[in-house]
Amino acid sequence: MLRWALLALCLVACSDRPLPGGRSRVGERGEASPETPAAAATAVVSSATASATASPTAAVIAAGAAAAGAARAGALRTSTPPGSGDALAGPEVPAGEGCAARGDVALFVSPATPRAGVPLRIVAVSSRPLPATPGALVVRTPQGGSVPLALTQGGGPPWWSSAEIASPAAGSYRAALGQGAEVLACKDISVAEAADAPSWRAPPGSAAWRSAGTWTAADEDLYAAWIERLFDAPLAEQPSWRALHEVLRDQRRNFLHNHLGQGEDDPPPRGLSLDPDCADLPYFLRAYFAFKLGLPFGFSACTRGGPSVSPGCGRFRSSDERPTSKARSAVQAFNHFLRVTVADTVHSGSGRVPSTSDEGDYYPVALTAESLRPGTIFADPYGHVLMVAKRLPQTADAGGVLLAVDGQPDGTVARRRYWRGNFLFALDPSLGGPGFKRFRPLVRERGRLRRLTNDEIAQHPAYGDYSRDQHLRGVEGFYDKVDAVLSPDPLDPQRALLETVQALEEQVRGRVLSVRNGQEYLAKGNASVDMPKGAEIFETVGPWEDFSTPSRDLRLLIAIDVVRGLPARVERLPARYAMPPGRSPSQVRAELEGALGRELQARQITYPRTDGSEHTLTLADVVARAEALEMAYNPNDCAEVRWGAPEGSDEARTCTRRAPWSQRIKMQRYRGWFRDRLRPPRG
Repeated sequence: MLRWALLALCLVACSDRPLPGGRSRVGERGEASPETPAAAATAVVSSATASATASPTAAVIAAGAAAAGAARAGALRTSTPPGSGDALAGPEVPAGEGCAARGDVALFVSPATPRAGVPLRIVAVSSRPLPATPGALVVRTPQGGSVPLALTQGGGPPWWSSAEIASPAAGSYRAALGQGAEVLACKDISVAEAADAPSWRAPPGSAAWRSAGTWTAADEDLYAAWIERLFDAPLAEQPSWRALHEVLRDQRRNFLHNHLGQGEDDPPPRGLSLDPDCADLPYFLRAYFAFKLGLPFGFSACTRGGPSVSPGCGRFRSSDERPTSKARSAVQAFNHFLRVTVADTVHSGSGRVPSTSDEGDYYPVALTAESLRPGTIFADPYGHVLMVAKRLPQTADAGGVLLAVDGQPDGTVARRRYWRGNFLFALDPSLGGPGFKRFRPLVRERGRLRRLTNDEIAQHPAYGDYSRDQHLRGVEGFYDKVDAVLSPDPLDPQRALLETVQALEEQVRGRVLSVRNGQEYLAKGNASVDMPKGAEIFETVGPWEDFSTPSRDLRLLIAIDVVRGLPARVERLPARYAMPPGRSPSQVRAELEGALGRELQARQITYPRTDGSEHTLTLADVVARAEALEMAYNPNDCAEVRWGAPEGSDEARTCTRRAPWSQRIKMQRYRGWFRDRLRPPRG
């Protein structure tokens, strides 16, 4: 953690040449958080202040270490501005005609056209650590005074800091980031007089939106910071939203909220309405960010693959296409572009294009801390897609954590914890190329967009992380490598067990919402949901896709196997764990099996039965019902059956609805897929 602070001393920065959308061409990254624990803010301020000396280096190191410790809780860090006599004064705001600094820190301002009375958001991003000291960001007001701002910080990599002026007055401002005489970045900001109402901008006509250039390293870092901020919450929480637009409408989370000043993040009819599923979610987020900042966006028409055939991509499409909707505003044209043009083109096969292909929308990355950044996606071999939202480093008493978000067929967006039980990986040519990937960069040549090839990405100074490494290690090698990236030091076996059980509990709790959504759909008087044939139960459209859970339940069954097998894994791989002195691997396994039984029995979930009464299950109950869960994915069955209630039990007596016999016969025929934990090939 100290290296963060030491590297921060090497930062330099600043430019007064603006980029589209309020960006400054200084270098890279950043933004803020919502409900950050007050304890984290206090820890940053008090620890840094106590360590302040005449040496700025010591102060930055102290603040950086305190901030890193506070961040372990999972939520972003917020510092309060220092008092006038605080030893950790912010930077001296440069005087003169313009900000003249060099470096690799980018300052971003939102909205694109700041206006009086409208919250002004300032974000600093960088590929290197930023100062964690209180008052590191100072703004010179139109009246000539300098005001230190409270910082919210995240990353890294990338690292970022953000602040907000709740109600700025019209006039000229200058923001500077740094400490004392060392100014890392600065930017001039002009705040216009207040507008009467958001303006309606007509769609461009010749393209979905106008994009001036291509993505820079700073844009990629800002994108990562935006994703992290958008889905932030304490590690102990399991945040979820009924639709993506719920997150985007939250000003505390979205530092691009109404960035264009068109009311684009207001509720309809003026604003966007977005509810993507898992395959659409990364595309919607990438396109939303690009639309706001005037950057290009591309996607491809791909196949899903089939027996012995990997997915492949054909026609390349982009934001340069002429809009097909007759929307009167640019916002509604964009809404149509996402909900129709993009959503009808991309699917889970888009993320599983083989790692050697140059035609996919994503490319595989090396398994490193730098590549597993917010915005990186994970495509599993069976059709699910998640997006990395945050990485928490390993500490002395806890392993490293990778958090991701995914979309569900019903539009729900939720955060998940990385573990072997829900990040499935397999190597089979017919399944394509699963794993961690990033969006393929685009370049504009002779006025047309094209995708960079894998070789070009590998040589590109802003990327350089194309790698087939994760596909050359084998399945066990893949998981071992990711574990080593997240937790470089050997794990305490008991701690590893607790974190694995915690991940299983989160997965089971997520299923509670999915089952309930299906029950609520039928309770409204809707007809019985039609069941597809064969492998289409995993991939279809309509109510079955929205409310059945075959893919989720297959992942849950695999997760149960992972939890059950952890004690044996520790015995088999003792070098990966910090084994207690004086005890053999077999003894440690026996201790873990006992601890596992106690943990599963102690943890509980509650689900609503058909009559509305709540029923409680322990995790031990859920694990013991693995066999029943092989046939529990049909939304036409009552909640009791979907949770494996034994027939004739008191728990099952409230059940009043079963799936049609024809569907139950098909489920029995398909049961082998779930029993063998092996999804069938497509086609």
